[in-house]
Amino acid sequence: MTSTVTTAVADLEADIAEATVLSAREQEELIRQHMPLVGHLVREMLTRIPNHIHRDDLTSAGLHALVTAARGWDPERGIPFHRFASTRIRGAILDELRSLDWATRSVRTKARATDTTRQHLTGTLGRTPTAEELAQALGTTTSDLKRTDTDVQRATVLSLQGFTTSTGDDLVTEKNPGPEDMLLRREQIGYLHHSIAALPERLRVVITEYFLNERPMADIAADLGVTESRISQLRAEALSLLKDGMNTHLDPELAPVPDNPESIVARRRATYYSNIAGHTSLRSRLSLTNVIGHTRAGLGVPV
Repeated sequence: MTSTVTTAVADLEADIAEATVLSAREQEELIRQHMPLVGHLVREMLTRIPNHIHRDDLTSAGLHALVTAARGWDPERGIPFHRFASTRIRGAILDELRSLDWATRSVRTKARATDTTRQHLTGTLGRTPTAEELAQALGTTTSDLKRTDTDVQRATVLSLQGFTTSTGDDLVTEKNPGPEDMLLRREQIGYLHHSIAALPERLRVVITEYFLNERPMADIAADLGVTESRISQLRAEALSLLKDGMNTHLDPELAPVPDNPESIVARRRATYYSNIAGHTSLRSRLSLTNVIGHTRAGLGVPV
């Protein structure tokens, strides 16, 4: 591992010869200071992918992206380097995963077909289709549909927010989404923001700081006075709540049914689902994005 990283860094730093915004020495210093960022993002990704993916492959891709980021970063633009580099490192890691092609072609095809059909039925019916309606439209059974969903979950990389079971490529069924698809996307983004806002305070802090502000777990743990392990537990709890809360409003067929609705946990979850409804309206959801689905400048998680 050490030799791989050393070789990769040596090869990449040798490329820094042409004139850029920063001098070669400044670039090298940025690279050395932010090498732990590559390790952090690789470790984060390794928790979401099959065990046969090697750390060295992802680390090499991440280091290459780090060097490229150092060469292209312009401090005058006001974007912190760690955020500028994080975006490129994540992209490089995903590109490396795609190049390994560990998700079979049939799995990708099934995922696209299911997503396309679900979107079509949603536009036609004016609501999310039931599992039976979706299976009928696909010419399959609900059992096969569930099996396909399981295969997709096992074979695809989770997105950064952890709210989808498809890669970015799998989610895009058309290069130019139609008005209905764009409206659905804006609705989903709005629900996501309002679902985060409705989380209990500590869970909301963890999600906001880790995913939106891209802070390491160690820093968040220090702020909250707990261990990194506890932050990991809180993150998992928050993601579970977010997924179930959004499904309750967007896709009730996927919403969980508690074994004991009167239990403390079930009642707390029901209160959370209700709080989401209290935070959101069609106008407030759509106000978070512009007509092409981009989050409006200056808008964060509503409180």
